[in-house]
Amino acid sequence: MSKKTQSNMEKEPGSPMIQASGSRLLPSEAPVAEAPSPSVPPAPDSASLAPFAEEASAMSAPSAGAESSAASSPAPSAEAAPSAGAASSSESAPSAGAEASAEASPAPSAPESSSVKDVRARALARQAEEKAAAFYDPAPKKASSPEKAADVPADAGHAREKEEEEDLSQYETSAREAGLELCGSDISSDDFIHPADRAEHLEQLPLNKQLCVLTHLPTEEAAEALAELDEEVAGDVLENMDADEAARLIAEMDPDDAVDILDEVEEGHRDILLSNLPADDAEELRMLLSFDPDTAAGVMNTDIITVSVNSTVDEAIMLIRSELEEKEMPYYVYVVDRQETLEGVISLRDLMLARPGTMLASMVNQQDVISVQFDTDKAEVARLLGHYNFLCLPVVDRDEHLMGVVTHDDVLDIIQDEASSDMLGMVGAGQDENVDTPWTRSIRIRLPWLVINMFTSSLSAFIVSLFESSIAQMALLAVLMPMVANQAGNTGQQALAVMIRQLATESFDARRSWGAVFRESKIGLGSGIFMAALAYAGVMGISGNARLASVMGVALLLDMLLGAMAGGAIPLVLRALGRDPAQASSIFLTALTDSGGFFIFLGLATAFLL
Repeated sequence: MSKKTQSNMEKEPGSPMIQASGSRLLPSEAPVAEAPSPSVPPAPDSASLAPFAEEASAMSAPSAGAESSAASSPAPSAEAAPSAGAASSSESAPSAGAEASAEASPAPSAPESSSVKDVRARALARQAEEKAAAFYDPAPKKASSPEKAADVPADAGHAREKEEEEDLSQYETSAREAGLELCGSDISSDDFIHPADRAEHLEQLPLNKQLCVLTHLPTEEAAEALAELDEEVAGDVLENMDADEAARLIAEMDPDDAVDILDEVEEGHRDILLSNLPADDAEELRMLLSFDPDTAAGVMNTDIITVSVNSTVDEAIMLIRSELEEKEMPYYVYVVDRQETLEGVISLRDLMLARPGTMLASMVNQQDVISVQFDTDKAEVARLLGHYNFLCLPVVDRDEHLMGVVTHDDVLDIIQDEASSDMLGMVGAGQDENVDTPWTRSIRIRLPWLVINMFTSSLSAFIVSLFESSIAQMALLAVLMPMVANQAGNTGQQALAVMIRQLATESFDARRSWGAVFRESKIGLGSGIFMAALAYAGVMGISGNARLASVMGVALLLDMLLGAMAGGAIPLVLRALGRDPAQASSIFLTALTDSGGFFIFLGLATAFLL
């Protein structure tokens, strides 16, 4: 038995019954000790069993009243003591007799406590006694002769060791669950079927409980849960965790996941964490951190399996089997030469179906490899991966040396991030902003666009002021103005959303781009005719003024057409200027539809009604 196993056994809480000489008593047996036979090792001395006795005493503390009464009771009888003394030393016999009597016949004046703590303490004491018995019982017993040795199974020792390992595993599981209970998080190992579920629960907990849970989980499970956490939350956890513990979790994670989290950690603390990692792991992570996080190299995974172009199919399969546990799932086999230049890509299915002995060089001969440069924008990488329906895409440097791969799960994250960024950017919010972003930073991000919006709104106000006399003569114009502007704004927002989505999912040439704007114009015109008819009928019903109703209908039609054209064109103009097509597009659209709508409506009213 290993020292580690013995150490863990000694830490088990319990209350084994121990004589002063160190021999062990079972609860149901009389205190009789026998001389050790030649084939059985002698019982351990009192020093080796002392930890069990101390823990048993500590765990039995809640029931001290009953135990003290039992301990103070006299030995069972004069006959019992000599019986014990005949088989052991005179020092141990009285102690053994007293303990056996205390266990078997407690004093009537001190009944056993029925409290929950007392019952639990006694149960743990009995478990500790049984573990101590199993630990010190020699199995398999050594045979004293060749004939007896023949009766002992050859694998009995291995079976015993396996049983001890299982016991130790059960003990560690119980200790871990007890630790999680201390965290007060009701997040035991069996509560969640996937690390993402555990991460979702962790995000609802305060920081101190997050740290407690991750500390008590097994390293692999903790690393998986940490990788599934929001990057900012995970970075905050690492900054507040013990540096050695945090480094242990980082070493267990995939490099691309570790880099995403380390990128959120303060630079000084990040250096501390990297210094606690093995040299190879630290060097790899520093290299990945040096790349722009919005490029292919910033999201690639370097834990891949590469195979020499001079290998056979059988050698490639053996290599995959030997490295699979420590590498990314090999959806494809990447064939490289001696200089790590990418020569070809073979799917795992094709590799398994190939004839034994087939050379990989013949399978990748004249193959056109689809790859991306390390500085390719990650949005373009996501588009290419979706276009070719690949599970992953190789990343190479300028000399076609294989650097890593971008996997489909990374692309899903990229698409989600891009969609969120576009949605936030349309209204002038921070493209990486969320509810956990410091409010002062959000103010700094939003204020510039709010100032721009004020200037564009002042343009609309100036246009309205030009027709102040017209509004004074017909107050109903002021009532109808917002209807025109709002309807055109909604039409423009619809066109804007379609164009931004199109630009985000595929590339446009100039002809197709402006063809899409023309399409949105036709949609705006068709919708405008229908809404103009409704507006005409509504104004006629309210005012009975056919001329006013006609002005309202025509103004609404023209403004909706303007909104549709602006919604389709604004993203293209921003892209041509080198800006993000989604960035504050909504602000510019609102400025056009409001000012244009007020000018059209009030101008027509002034010309035909006043």
